[in-house]
Amino acid sequence: MEYVRPVKIEIYFIPVENRIPLKFGPEILTSVTCARVHMLVADRSGKVVDGWGEVPLSVQWGWPSTASYETRHRDMKQFCQLLADEWMNLKLEGHPMDTGHMFLEYVLPLAHIRFNSKYRETSEDMPWLSALICNSPFDIAFHDAYAKYRELPVYEIYGREFLPDLSSYLEPAPGSSVSFSGKYIEDYLRTPPLKELIVWHLVGGTDPVDEEELTGSEPHDGYPVLLEDWIREDGLKCLKIKLRGNDFNWDYHRIVKVARVGIENGVWWFSVDFNCTVKDPSYVVEMLDKLLYDEPEIYARVLYVEQPFPYDLESNPVDVRGISSRKPIFMDESAHDWRQIRYGRELGYSGVALKTCKTQTSALLSYCWAKSHGMTVMVQDLTNPMLAQIPHLLLASHIDTIMGVESNSMQFYPSASEPEARVHPGLYRRRNGMLDLRSIRGTGFGYRVEEIQRELPEPAYVVRE
Repeated sequence: MEYVRPVKIEIYFIPVENRIPLKFGPEILTSVTCARVHMLVADRSGKVVDGWGEVPLSVQWGWPSTASYETRHRDMKQFCQLLADEWMNLKLEGHPMDTGHMFLEYVLPLAHIRFNSKYRETSEDMPWLSALICNSPFDIAFHDAYAKYRELPVYEIYGREFLPDLSSYLEPAPGSSVSFSGKYIEDYLRTPPLKELIVWHLVGGTDPVDEEELTGSEPHDGYPVLLEDWIREDGLKCLKIKLRGNDFNWDYHRIVKVARVGIENGVWWFSVDFNCTVKDPSYVVEMLDKLLYDEPEIYARVLYVEQPFPYDLESNPVDVRGISSRKPIFMDESAHDWRQIRYGRELGYSGVALKTCKTQTSALLSYCWAKSHGMTVMVQDLTNPMLAQIPHLLLASHIDTIMGVESNSMQFYPSASEPEARVHPGLYRRRNGMLDLRSIRGTGFGYRVEEIQRELPEPAYVVRE
């Protein structure tokens, strides 16, 4: 079987400004830089094809810190350039699952250590989550390029004719009856994939729920501002509620206020996200119990709880069984890979939130591990605009999520995706509470890049053989 290797990589850094701020725990996001990777690959005969990958370098989410945003942002961009050299120097021919897995297991950890010891400008080490984000556009671009080389849609390259069984990548939990021998990624994928997805709307910590919360600084750009207007305009059925995690009364009243507006306007489900700021599980248990006793309808509509506790599970091994006995609780920021998911399962997590910003390779392997062990999954957003939206939605359409997909770039920077939306109108506008994926077609991720009239800046970094 012919394989390919990278022969040229271009990195573009595309700045995006928020129309309204997005609160992440103690920090507020007002802009983001998207890292877009253009990777050319070749086989031994000299045939060359290209692939694209993109991810927002979400500093506040991937690197929560009191260090300045500017230095963290600069370090993440610098690490992307270092990774371009690593991908080029690899000189390995292979399937993107094999190459991506090998990179995650061996190359990225060493690059991460070297960067933190020699190159970072920030006063603290760049976390592993940030390293995964920076690696993601390279990994996605390689998946895209290989599928285009095979002249196949990307989810058709994960079959048994292309790959070894999952025992080459995964190990079951000790004491379980799970075996990955004779199991392949394709065995876990939805066939056919969904063409429409129920979509979740994010209610950020600074988003105005009613007119009393308006400050006068809201944009007048034709898009909704108040929650009720968003629900009616987009036909929303699912709301994710961002919380503080360190202010019980504020969090409780925020849930109740948002939920009442939602229920009055036909919303079905809510999730609650504490953004890893909670220290003690009793905080969440008491919150859920108070909802059960005082607001039973709202409690019944809370579909799941997102990871309330700090990112590093090994340093913060919180037993969450008290929560999972009440509501499903999903790992998010800590779900770096299947090994972390295995540890989370031991602590009582019942589900996992998958994100393509931790690489396509890891998302697929994590899904197979979680599903094999009876864990529920969700595909969560990193406020993905432009090309980043497409792998994100394709993942959700090919796997069994608890309920649709989260997608909120249309809330925070809708104009950023205007060129892509002209080719893929159903991906960047929510209608009747759904996203329509029917415009995705062709080989690779089906971006249809040649039809998208986007003017890119000059590459920030180029490396070639």
